[in-house]
Amino acid sequence: MMDGGMDIAFFGASRLSVCQTGAAAYCHGIIRALHERGHRITFYEPGATAGQGYIDGSQPVGSRPADPECAAVLVYPPNEEGARRAIKMAREAGILVKVSGGAPGPTDRLDAWLEEAVLSAKKNGARAVFWDMDAPATLERLRQNDKDPFRRLVPEYDYIFTYGGGTPAIKGYREFGAKSCVPIYNALDPSVHYPAPCDPRFRADMSFLGNRIPGMEAAVEEFCLRPARMLGYKSFVLGGNGWEGKAKPPNVRYVGSVQARDQNAFNCSAKAALNVCRASAAPASYMPAARVFDAAGAGACIITDPWDGIEMFLEPGREILVAKDGEKVAEILASLNPDDAREVGQAALSKVLAQHTYAHRAAQFEMVFG
Repeated sequence: MMDGGMDIAFFGASRLSVCQTGAAAYCHGIIRALHERGHRITFYEPGATAGQGYIDGSQPVGSRPADPECAAVLVYPPNEEGARRAIKMAREAGILVKVSGGAPGPTDRLDAWLEEAVLSAKKNGARAVFWDMDAPATLERLRQNDKDPFRRLVPEYDYIFTYGGGTPAIKGYREFGAKSCVPIYNALDPSVHYPAPCDPRFRADMSFLGNRIPGMEAAVEEFCLRPARMLGYKSFVLGGNGWEGKAKPPNVRYVGSVQARDQNAFNCSAKAALNVCRASAAPASYMPAARVFDAAGAGACIITDPWDGIEMFLEPGREILVAKDGEKVAEILASLNPDDAREVGQAALSKVLAQHTYAHRAAQFEMVFG
């Protein structure tokens, strides 16, 4: 932990998005861990419309009382004038962070304006960070358009942080002149995800929790429904939104949306918990899904499809089980006994608590700044 703490200004979309996307949960985990380590965080976010979401709608910048124990959240109108005033307020921060991507209200133009404005706000030795929530997409965009204005900004940032991406992200940003590129990965929040008592509603040989979204359906068909058809004597639980109309074998029990308060029990109650990457995430590599850490934090025995960099987080065969296709999932389930499943789950829990919590990611953040 750094003595005295730092004043850190974040500019991004809502840290506490009602959508609770993986990126929003990641930002929340990072910010809370930094706060717990003594740093002072201010999060600047655009409102949906001018005058909406402020304590005083007549003011150009207002605060929103969301999780004040973690960060001061200042909401500004989604236009250049509002953003300009927010930038002015952030000039005293020692570290200015531009999180990639805007909120639903702002335009892409405003987001691009902020990417440059954050750099101009530095003073008295302050440092600027661009925190990329989708490095593969950003790098592909830069390669496809040599007139992209962000190209000339990359070398101006003191650091590029990425939400995963590994060596390919580091090499990619170096191509565009980045001074330093540091992947800071997803992690476990042990105050949210932890072992829970078994819940009969979710008891099964294998469970999967995920919404029916583009790119995910084919993976669920292969890694969940195909093994279920092969192992008619095994039981499966499917949770998440949108699977009502999906054809499912009779040994697959669909439980619909699973509330946040029940997710630990969901992960704990089946003998194994399945993780699969949607097709669009596959090229990212080195990008462990949030559900890997969520399930590991609950002590679940995780079966996952393969992805590059998995051994950086959990040891295949001992802390996580890897299946290349549905046939391999069926093979694992056919021979997996409860004692072995518990052993794998406990090994995963021990590893993530020892090396992969948001406190560890906050410590990594500190090390970058010396």
